[in-house]
Amino acid sequence: MSDSNALDTLIQALRRLPGVGVKSAQRMAFHLLQHDREGALHMAQALTQAATQVNHCALCNTLTQAHICPTCSDEARDHTRLCVVETPADQYALERTGAFKGLYFVLMGKLSPLDGIGPKDIGLQKLFDRVDDMGKRKGKVQEVILATNFTAEGEVTSHVISEELKARNIHVTRLARGVPIGSELEYVDLGTIAHALVDRR
Repeated sequence: MSDSNALDTLIQALRRLPGVGVKSAQRMAFHLLQHDREGALHMAQALTQAATQVNHCALCNTLTQAHICPTCSDEARDHTRLCVVETPADQYALERTGAFKGLYFVLMGKLSPLDGIGPKDIGLQKLFDRVDDMGKRKGKVQEVILATNFTAEGEVTSHVISEELKARNIHVTRLARGVPIGSELEYVDLGTIAHALVDRR
């Protein structure tokens, strides 16, 4: 492989990151190769390690190196409350607020019929099984908090989950509207997320 092809390959690889276009990828590539070779090698090693060692928690789907993530294995957490989010990034944002001490379930995305993404694609049955399993282990689940994003797809996902859980006599709440409509949790400031959790309905 020639030098130019190696550089082009790096630029194309960087473009796979969300929000990174050609110009941004080029700036990153040239910066790493011109000013921070050590950082580039460290990044390559970290990416390889994460890609080969980080998987999904068997219970909640979040990213972890263990079979069961530290949150799910923590007996001090409130096992009567379950917060449902769309992505591991959303869970991380909520956890950093310190406002929620229960357990999580990370959906594998959100319902989007127009894109052909249905209940099986985001693991809804696994969510319902998780709620049933929590009830068997620690007593009845007192609350499931739906913390899907306030997008059209997030609202549809929340509605479908809510209807199914209410049919099972599970108390369901939704994040309060302190989180801006159309926003994604990982980009919302922590204070707003904390208030939304406290004021959930």
